[in-house]
Amino acid sequence: MINIRPFTKRCFLLAATAIFFSLTASSQVIPLPHAFAHNDYWHKRPLFDAMENGFTHFEADVYLRRSRLVVAHRPPFLKRKHTIEGLYLKPLLYQLMTTEGQVQTPLDTMVLMIDIKSNGNKTYTALRKILNKYKAILSTCDKGKVTIRNLTLVLTGHRPLQLLKNEESRYVFADADLRKLSNTHDSPEMFTTASCKYSNLLSWKGKGEIPPMEKENLVQLVNKAHLNGTKVRLWGSPENETVWNFLRNCGVDLINTDKLVALRKFFIKNIAAPPPTGKFGM
Repeated sequence: MINIRPFTKRCFLLAATAIFFSLTASSQVIPLPHAFAHNDYWHKRPLFDAMENGFTHFEADVYLRRSRLVVAHRPPFLKRKHTIEGLYLKPLLYQLMTTEGQVQTPLDTMVLMIDIKSNGNKTYTALRKILNKYKAILSTCDKGKVTIRNLTLVLTGHRPLQLLKNEESRYVFADADLRKLSNTHDSPEMFTTASCKYSNLLSWKGKGEIPPMEKENLVQLVNKAHLNGTKVRLWGSPENETVWNFLRNCGVDLINTDKLVALRKFFIKNIAAPPPTGKFGM
């Protein structure tokens, strides 16, 4: 059982109820399965700001400090109360519970990408200890069989790939390096996404002609990722509609942004058939 004080629990329930109704009852909020909230915890209301804008993918940087999984961008600015449980797992669990105490049937999975900034093995070991409390909502891989539930956890950064490969059952998946997809064929059930820094592939920032070789290289990598059943994300891309349109036209599945409202308006204005997606839903 999750140990949470009654007052704190009431706060989570009130917040979760507000978000739930904003997503289901408000005609102004449309779920955006290709919108990715980069460094989501930077926002005034982590998780909730993104969800109110229709985002379904969120990212949080995590450090292991004194057995606590603290969410922060750099160690000097750590706030010990900002943990992965407090900001994400607990609110999502309570949001997804019905009034009868049952977990809602998932229509699609939300994705929380955990960017491990500290030692990968130690951080994952600490994370694994708490995930059993949230098993009712978490997607799993059990002896190679993937089961999608309400929330899918994806590890990036210092990924403990060997630990993950050695586990028969796990509650997490991994983010692959888009430029090294040939190394992931031995574990196709492990990788949900393939990511790369934008500037490692493209110099174009949205003005003038796109260098043909850069575009061709990106399209080839996207096609390879889709054949592997993984989605593609480029992080650190220029934050403008010209670049977003280009990435979508090249088949990039997840548009990475810190500008939640701007990207929401872009997607609402450009509703169209989604690009090819992987096996992990949405």
